[in-house]
Amino acid sequence: MARAIWILLLLGIGIAVAMWLAELGGTVEIKVGEAWIGTSFPIALLILCVTFLVLHGILSLIGAIRRWPGRLRNRRAWRHRQDGDAALTRALVALSAGTAEAARLEVRKARKLLGDTPQTLLLAAEAERLSGHDEAAAAVFRQLAEREDARFIGLRGLLRQAMARGDWDAALALAKEAEQVQPGAAWLREERAQLALQTHNWREALSLAPADAPRAPLALAAAGQEPDAARAAELERQAFQADPGFAPAAIAHARRLRAEGSPRRARSVLEDAWAASPHPDLAEPYLADDPDPLTRVKSVEMLIRRNPTASESRLLLARVALTAGLTGRARGALEAVVKSGTTDRRAYLMLAELEEAEHGETAEARAAQARWLREAATARPEPRWRCGHCAAEQRAWAPVCTACDTAGRVIWTAEPVAEQAAPAPGAKALSGPLQAVTG
Repeated sequence: MARAIWILLLLGIGIAVAMWLAELGGTVEIKVGEAWIGTSFPIALLILCVTFLVLHGILSLIGAIRRWPGRLRNRRAWRHRQDGDAALTRALVALSAGTAEAARLEVRKARKLLGDTPQTLLLAAEAERLSGHDEAAAAVFRQLAEREDARFIGLRGLLRQAMARGDWDAALALAKEAEQVQPGAAWLREERAQLALQTHNWREALSLAPADAPRAPLALAAAGQEPDAARAAELERQAFQADPGFAPAAIAHARRLRAEGSPRRARSVLEDAWAASPHPDLAEPYLADDPDPLTRVKSVEMLIRRNPTASESRLLLARVALTAGLTGRARGALEAVVKSGTTDRRAYLMLAELEEAEHGETAEARAAQARWLREAATARPEPRWRCGHCAAEQRAWAPVCTACDTAGRVIWTAEPVAEQAAPAPGAKALSGPLQAVTG
């Protein structure tokens, strides 16, 4: 309604101006030589307006004709852009669905319509990789790495490929180059940490490990590679402080303190470790200075005093008591651990040994032994150092499995750990920035 009122108001003003000009009168004369043209002022004004409109129309037509080729090119480019974007979307869907050939076809269309942009090149590389054409994917990643605006993306893809095929030298070189392009990138830090694990560079793995990562094994492994004794001692101390319950770190730290002339501090470290997480390997260095069996019983009581009800505490006390001939003390500890329901077959084997020590070669002893041996046959196995990747048993903790050379998977466990199922043959996961897009 307001717009209609404004239009009527403008029309009224226009009519009023026209009527005023008509009443104003006057003439306009143009004389050129002998030629003379004369007309009234309103008519001259009208002729001037019409002439302006005609000239403006002619100039606009000329401009439109000149712009016509550019408009055609822009329209064609816009249509290509629309078709190219649609092809990119279909390629993403195909990659997410795992249909490699369809993805390659759609990427080829997108590259033809849009050219070699970072987006089309990245999708082309992923489509080739999903199809199993690693060389073709590497060639496209190298194309990306040669562009200033997508250099990091190309290096990331090449780095992933190098790590996948185990080419650690190439992976190290690519990681350094990517660090120069994008310093401090979170993804690159994770990849460098994984690369440090694979190349057994424990000091770098420790420096790159996230805050919530288990740092004690890394620090202890780095100490083993450190040629300087003072730095190695500091790394062992860091490992123990990071996780007092990690027995290998406590043993290494205590051994270092003993070598430096601090046996009391060494024993204190082992006591702290036992209080945090009892482990049978802690007993040997703690009892190293106690050759007398009865003295060893008192030392064990000191070691386990802050965690006396743990299964390992009772098993250790039973062992040293049995060795010292304190069969009553040993039986009390063993019956307590069996009653708790948290023991393994070591308790039943020691009970069988205890029956022979107490009763000798009697029918009663043999019957009791047979009962305990039957219990041991069905009881849980005792914990061991095992590789979580191949389940191979290890003689002692090590940063790398001696059987499969897998880093960081040796753990203390009673049962072999089942490795996570691997992808089906031929299946390849998306990598790099595309993984974040397609989920």
